[in-house]
Amino acid sequence: MSSNTSQKVAVLGTGKIGEALLSGMIRGGWAPADLLVTTRRQERADELRTRYGVTPVSNADAAKQADTLILACKPQDMASLLDELAPHVTADRLVISAAAGITTSFIEERLAERTPVVRVMPNTPVLVDEGMSVISAGSHATADALAHAEAIFGAVGKTLRVPEAQQDACTALSGSGPAYFYFLVEAMTDAGILLGLPRDKAHDLIVQAAVGASVMLRDSGEHPVKLRENVTSPAGTTINAIRELENHGVRAALIAALEAARDRSRELASGNNT
Repeated sequence: MSSNTSQKVAVLGTGKIGEALLSGMIRGGWAPADLLVTTRRQERADELRTRYGVTPVSNADAAKQADTLILACKPQDMASLLDELAPHVTADRLVISAAAGITTSFIEERLAERTPVVRVMPNTPVLVDEGMSVISAGSHATADALAHAEAIFGAVGKTLRVPEAQQDACTALSGSGPAYFYFLVEAMTDAGILLGLPRDKAHDLIVQAAVGASVMLRDSGEHPVKLRENVTSPAGTTINAIRELENHGVRAALIAALEAARDRSRELASGNNT
């Protein structure tokens, strides 16, 4: 258990990701009494209080009371939230942003000088404790600040430290990554129906293949090429399928898709929401 679990932590903007963090932190040893939440609606605040025993507060009170502030709002709401927090956030607070595309400098410029800021890009599997959260330090974030962010987000999956310049690439691969796998499962399920299987059976077959393949990738230590070759026998079914994937440019399409996601992440970070 981290020594920081005795500190007060506030989650500002407690949607699905924020709630997943709360749940993970409580399982990881944080006392509900030390966890504060802010919400837009009173019904949501009551729900979180009942479910987890946490304390709903205003944004201003969260900034006054908490040692660590986790900003889990939508990117477009960040500027107004920071305006609300700025009068109450002193430089001994740790501010963690989980808003896509928002740079640490954007936050630092709006808060007290030398406030430590850490940027985190989680993905939706944090909802099932299998997330990947990519962590970058702002100008004034210490090693302790990074370790504290890792303790919080490590409660709902894995964490990876990268320089902030790599955050847009990580957003393309990891932040958006689950959607690519859902897209692939959807297409393969449709193929199963075309081949004569009922949708539910095709779905179950593909999902379990995806789970099994993921665990083998994670646990075997083998390169994906080696694992693929283990399934690909001479003149067999798999190599015929691989040939069609290559003929249709699937590899090139994936590379282009991730470049497009990276470019859009850069646009959003620069304030271009159109």
